[in-house]
Order: sequence, then structure tokens, then C-alpha cells
Amino acid sequence: MKICLYLEFYNFLGGIFYKNIGTGLLSSYENQKKTLKSLGVKFTEKWDDSCDILQINTPWLKSLWLIKKARKLNKKVIIWSHVTAEDARDVFWFNKYFFPLIKKYIAYAYGLADLVFCPSEHTKSLLVAYGLPAEKLIVQSNGVDMDFIYPDARKRAEYRQKYDCQGFTIGTVGLVLPRKGIDTFLAMAEKFPKNKFVWFGKIYSALMVESLPKNLPVNVKFTGYVEDSNAAFNALDAFIFPSYEENQGMVILEAAAIGLPIIVRDIPTYNPWLKDGVNCLKAKNNNEFKTCLENIIKDKKLREKLSKGALKLAENEDIKTQSKKLLETYQKLLGK
Repeated sequence: MKICLYLEFYNFLGGIFYKNIGTGLLSSYENQKKTLKSLGVKFTEKWDDSCDILQINTPWLKSLWLIKKARKLNKKVIIWSHVTAEDARDVFWFNKYFFPLIKKYIAYAYGLADLVFCPSEHTKSLLVAYGLPAEKLIVQSNGVDMDFIYPDARKRAEYRQKYDCQGFTIGTVGLVLPRKGIDTFLAMAEKFPKNKFVWFGKIYSALMVESLPKNLPVNVKFTGYVEDSNAAFNALDAFIFPSYEENQGMVILEAAAIGLPIIVRDIPTYNPWLKDGVNCLKAKNNNEFKTCLENIIKDKKLREKLSKGALKLAENEDIKTQSKKLLETYQKLLGK
């Protein structure tokens, strides 16, 4: 068995689209490579006629050409559904104007595959609503590499000093986009002035997304892109992720791998794998986020309970755990 992994634009113009970004898409792609290596499955990142499966991450124009080429050679095609129209709509300010077009394109492109990996049941339900047949949609977690993201006291100390994380520090990791819940993040910082709030992640130009407010609360820090995501997670005492729309939310799994108490917005994406009061706390609005934060800050036993639940979640989603399921899917697709 040989697999061609393909991520369009990864090397286009020297990787300008992916340098200094740090997205879940890139993390998933790296996890795919690590998983194939652990399974002893041969793979290439460039097209090779000898491959048995073409595995596409985010199918754009060149990907479509490759899919058609693979079809002519009777190769199997898998697409990872990292993107839906719903989550793409609020990435950049202009995307909302192209929502119907994005939806049609995704339905067409994903429809070319033999199988589509959906990172959650929610993503699968959206694609079924697009008209894609349920039988070709496989729920497959992006996973988390617990050999890459793990508790590290040295890195914690380094980044806490670098970013002035004093006292109980609350934060998140990821692209600084309105869809990710910047409004709630800032509202919580105002409600908890004695706590430090840190957002680790790339800040886009005002040409692409709505700018951050000029006058931020004094206890808030937006770091921009950071090289060491493991150190970023370790610097925090609690992880807050108020995103309004996700396909899975890989940063949640990464925060879980550190054992951080986690607070998320109560959205369909997280059902049933995130359980309120077990491996996270869920909030529907700012008042509930405030209550959750109050409870986590004050209640050490709750923090310990959520930390244990988060670590168990991460272990269940570890790429080593996920690899067996993935191999079985490949073998079944090839009729082996």
C-alpha cells in the first residue's frame, strides 16, 4: 500500500500561505504523516503513479486535476473535509458574500472522492445536507500527537516569563478571527481584571479580517504567531475556546493533552465527544462563560476533575489510538 498525501499550496510560492500561521489543517496534515510512518505505510507528498490512494487535504484547483488523473489510473481518492461552507463563511470578512458558491464548490469537490473523512459527526451532518451520500462519509478524528503536545514545566516557565503570565492565566491558541469568539474573550477579560488573558496565534491584516479594538483591557495580550505551540498551551492555567463554528477544534484536543481545564461554547460540533462537567465546561452565552470561569478559578477540585477528564479524552484521540481505525479504512477501501 502506498498513499499520496497532498496539501495544495503547501509549497506554493515558498509556502507563503502557510508560513507563520499554525492552523489545525497543518496540524492534521502532520498527524497524517506521523500516523502513516507509525503504521509502516509508504507515502509520498508529491504525485506518484505507483500510489494506491490519493489523499487530499483541502481540494482546490490543482487538487481537482490530480483527482481526475488518479481516476483515470483507477486509484482510490480520499478527501479530508477540513472545511465546510459554514466555518469558511466567517474566516475573512468577504467570505460571506461567496457562501453559496463555497457550498456548491465543496459539495462538488468532496463528491469526487471515494471516501470523505469528517472530523466530527457535525461535519458529516452538514455534508449530508449538501447532498453527499452518507455511506461515503467516515467520521475520523484529526487526532492529537501526545508525543508532541505534553506537559512541560520548563516550557511553561519560559513562555510565562516571556509573555508576562502572572497568577492564574486564562487563554487560547489559534488564529485571531472574529469567528473564534474574540468578543467573548475580551468580555471575560473585562469581567476578570485580576487575571491575565493571553491569545497565542496569528493576527491577520485589517484588509482580511476585522481589526482588534484599539483599546484592549490591560490584562489582555495577543501575542501573534508563536513558534512553540506546546509552550503556549503549557503557559496557561485554563483554556477558553469561545468559537462559534468548528469542524472539530484541534486546539481543544491539544489543550486536553496538557491536562488543562477547558471551557467551550456549547455548539453542535462538540456532541457527543465533549461532555460538560466531565472533560470540559460548556457555555451558551457570556453569562455562562463568566460562571464557568468563576467556578474553575475558585474550585481546585473541579479543575483537577476536568484535567483528568481532558487527559482521558486526549488519550482516546491520540493518533496512536486512531491509527488502527485508519488502517482498517484504507484496507477496506482497497479490498484487502
